[in-house]
Amino acid sequence: MVAQIPAEITTQVIYPDRDGQPMSDNTKQFRWIVTIKENLELLFAEDPQVFIAGDLLWYPVEGDNKIRQAPDAMVAFGRPKGDRGSYRQWVEDGVPPQVVFEILSPGNRMAEMNRKLHFYDRYGVEEYYIYDPDRIDLAGWIRDGDGLTAIEDANNWISPRLGIRFRMQEDTLVIYRPDDRPFMSFVEIDRLRQQAQQEIQQARQETQQARQQAEKLAAKLRELGIDPNDL
Repeated sequence: MVAQIPAEITTQVIYPDRDGQPMSDNTKQFRWIVTIKENLELLFAEDPQVFIAGDLLWYPVEGDNKIRQAPDAMVAFGRPKGDRGSYRQWVEDGVPPQVVFEILSPGNRMAEMNRKLHFYDRYGVEEYYIYDPDRIDLAGWIRDGDGLTAIEDANNWISPRLGIRFRMQEDTLVIYRPDDRPFMSFVEIDRLRQQAQQEIQQARQETQQARQQAEKLAAKLRELGIDPNDL
């Protein structure tokens, strides 16, 4: 009997787009995640080579779908904007997210946060920030040589990659853009937009009124036999 050589079986590794974990535990945490992610989107809106995401699974190692993390917000310089089901690093020219943010909730445990720090340290993150909105506490790490090193004082710290500044106040954290404008919520941005529209409309009305008054004055001068163009 001739032995049959079994055909080679290729197992395809599946990289799920979801890990079954909720994006946030409460409204405060969710609000901070959205505010940071969307304001970073606005900050780099004109740069097509800055990819920004929130709660997106990042797979750093091809062939291993167990090694993964979903930062609350992440920024990858040198990667094009666009939709993704997950961030598979080998598909992204080997570029890891350089900056990541985590927003704490009461459900976070120290062991979990240490695990995340180890993950980000091992897989090439350059800047890592954790904000606790309940304690009004900001912690950060920056890559120094081969590893992440704790930032001694994050108050007034300026991110080397993002150019944003963190300012701790008594009741909250304020993040400033490089032009010194603060990060704002969508509601605050919309209010400014409405205010600007109202001011533009008011200016148009004032211009129209001034034009009408000028036309009336010109008409009166003509009645008096005076050409307003000669004045």
